[in-house]
Amino acid sequence: MNWIKKIFRAGASDDRDPTQSNAYDMIGGDKTIRAIAHSFYARMQQGDDTQKLLAMHPGPIAQSEQKLYEFLSGWLGGPQLFQQKYGHPALRARHMPFAIDEEMRDQWLTCMKYALNKELTNPEHREVIYQAIATLADHMRNQ
Repeated sequence: MNWIKKIFRAGASDDRDPTQSNAYDMIGGDKTIRAIAHSFYARMQQGDDTQKLLAMHPGPIAQSEQKLYEFLSGWLGGPQLFQQKYGHPALRARHMPFAIDEEMRDQWLTCMKYALNKELTNPEHREVIYQAIATLADHMRNQ
């Protein structure tokens, strides 16, 4: 699984070498990232099991969806859209005002797993990205 290191290549930027594949490219780029963010929030809004998580999100939900899309773009090796608009993601600091415990982490991961399963056709890509984002989600816990 050497390709795992390859798809999560550090230092992705707008001026990255277009001949080098990364997760962003491998899963379909902008269109796929947008679809993942959309499916993520659709699942959050539809699930009875994710209503506490939904309540933590300020309206309109489209703003949160856009920020997730922008973050995922850069995190997966594409354009650093979030960083261009808001600066370094500093995710833990940005999430400190919210009580994030195991239940909130798990609700968030439920939505992400749904989105990845819906939008990514390659099961190996789904698993690698899910494992990486699960580690990140666990790091957001502050309760």
